[in-house]
Amino acid sequence: MCMVQNGEKVLLIKRPDILGFPGFLAPGGKVDFPETLVDGACREVKEETGLHVSNLVFKGIDEYVNPQKNVRYMVFNYWTNTFEGELLLDPPEGELLWVPISYALDLPMQDWFKERFPLFFEEGTFEIQRVWDDHKNKQIGISVIKT
Repeated sequence: MCMVQNGEKVLLIKRPDILGFPGFLAPGGKVDFPETLVDGACREVKEETGLHVSNLVFKGIDEYVNPQKNVRYMVFNYWTNTFEGELLLDPPEGELLWVPISYALDLPMQDWFKERFPLFFEEGTFEIQRVWDDHKNKQIGISVIKT
């Protein structure tokens, strides 16, 4: 995931229900083997927004742990204010909007993104670990570490 900032605004995608994870969120996606994490983040921003980003700053990890399945899923989070290009007219993931940072948390968004959003703008890095219980079909724990 990459938070793109332009002055006091950030670029968010308004994802429709049919694509899953509806609501507002930052661009991002999966890393294609064998690309680096940064290259993957840059590619995803380009594919989803049309912008070419650079000078990415690592902000933190949001990981999802499922002890019953012995699985860990990690999201690497980046921030940048360096970009060029034009926004796509028909973006594949949903409508693209420059949103004032001060207003963003009032928008509908997934709880996990709402919790993570302010951390992009704080000094240092973060590590969030979410523990999922398959039997209860819900998150049973969260730990947030800021460095």
